[in-house]
Amino acid sequence: MHLGSWTAPSRSGRTEGSTRVVRELFEPDTMTERPPMEINVRESGGIFLLEVHGRLTIGEPSEQLTSALESAIGRGARKVIVNLNGVPQIDSSGISSLVRISIRLARENGALHLVCGPGRVRDSLTVTRLVEAIPTLDSDASALESFV
Repeated sequence: MHLGSWTAPSRSGRTEGSTRVVRELFEPDTMTERPPMEINVRESGGIFLLEVHGRLTIGEPSEQLTSALESAIGRGARKVIVNLNGVPQIDSSGISSLVRISIRLARENGALHLVCGPGRVRDSLTVTRLVEAIPTLDSDASALESFV
């Protein structure tokens, strides 16, 4: 199947026929749906643990995490653990949400710790050097002990 050569749209916004075909192939309604992100929140001894499941990427998922973290802070959380072991993918938006909350907690004499085992997400945290800025541990138990 040959789609023809690609032609950039003109300044008037009109497109050539082959360009229209390419755009129709990538309309949002043909994209695959991703499962929604789920966040479970527990509190134990003044430490809030948020367990995240699903992609932590731009848009609703990162906004949902930020909202959940702000809600915990609003309920008095100053020691917060975010477990990322259920997150298969994180992008700069998800990382930005973690950084903003970490800074906010630090200003309010609190702290954010992360739980993240080996894999793609841990690699992203390492490459961005976030593991140097936010304590990142391998288990919930280690993260809980780090606050004692």
